[in-house]
Amino acid sequence: MAGSTFGSNITVTTWGESHGKAIGAVIDGIPAGMKLDEQDIQIYLDRRKPGQSKFTTARNEADEVKILSGVFEGVTTGTPISIMVENTDQHSKDYGNIATSFRPGHADYGYIEKYGLRDYRGGGRSSGRETIGRVAAGAICAKLLSELGITVCAYTKSIGDIKIYDFDLSERDNNALCMPDPAAAKKATEYLEACMLNNDSAGGVIECLITGVPAGVGDPVFDKLDANLSKALVSIGSVKGVEIGDGFAVSKTVGSINNDKFRMVDGKVTKATNHSGGILGGISDGDDIIVRCAIKPTPSISQSQPTVNENHENIDIEIHGRHDPVIVPRAVVVVEAMCAITICDALFSHMTDRLDYIKEFYKN
Repeated sequence: MAGSTFGSNITVTTWGESHGKAIGAVIDGIPAGMKLDEQDIQIYLDRRKPGQSKFTTARNEADEVKILSGVFEGVTTGTPISIMVENTDQHSKDYGNIATSFRPGHADYGYIEKYGLRDYRGGGRSSGRETIGRVAAGAICAKLLSELGITVCAYTKSIGDIKIYDFDLSERDNNALCMPDPAAAKKATEYLEACMLNNDSAGGVIECLITGVPAGVGDPVFDKLDANLSKALVSIGSVKGVEIGDGFAVSKTVGSINNDKFRMVDGKVTKATNHSGGILGGISDGDDIIVRCAIKPTPSISQSQPTVNENHENIDIEIHGRHDPVIVPRAVVVVEAMCAITICDALFSHMTDRLDYIKEFYKN
């Protein structure tokens, strides 16, 4: 299926359907010699797996990862790493009433027009379960980045109109909404409970903070670092907008404020502010990279909604089954993973940007 591979130097190909036998990914380009085992990946998959709170689908999946290739005696071999997660709790009967109907907010109609058929069981390739492969690949890339002193950390910035004000990253994993602000998490919980009582859903914003990326990473014009991060994030289902740094807020400011002033501190070029979000001209400027994305409300809701079926008849539909009333908390680790993959890919490209880098590598 075209469109299932991401990246240039490190490539990630995801495969499988929501209600198929298994789902997984092939990750190519990871260098040999890095320690890696299934637990390194499982930690990330456990953050996105279902059934962990009342705000996630009740689908009961352990999401246990198996490494099929590319690792020998706990070390990467430099060959493609293939991973697989078996699907064990499919309830395809839950989707019987939508087999011939186009669900509002879903990709059903587009798939029919593109392919002439669709896997209606949970959306097939358009299902959020496809992100398992992304998260596994992101876990591997994040481990590689950690070897270079680079960290990638995502969290919930807001749900509905409820935003975080205090920031304590240690609090992110202490609540079901992945908000690093316990007071905001409490208010958001009350808001979501009200949505659920109305058989409705909610959206939100996820922010990702990337630290330790050196200046000079990214390519001009079409392969700008912010352009590739944006593509990576918009490729996630339910992401409808991306901001870098101050994002849309720059339209309401002036140049004298928005410009980040450069200065020397301890012999190093730094910036007094970071409105740019760590990227200028598509190239990293050495500051923290800040990116955020808007997640739409879960389209699967049990309210009656007007739609059209495959016979082009106007009908009403109620969507039943096991669905997340809010996608944001489980998407946090997916955003983190896609950012890690993108940064890794860009770093590998940067290694050959300058002749002195190549000479340094081959001088011995």
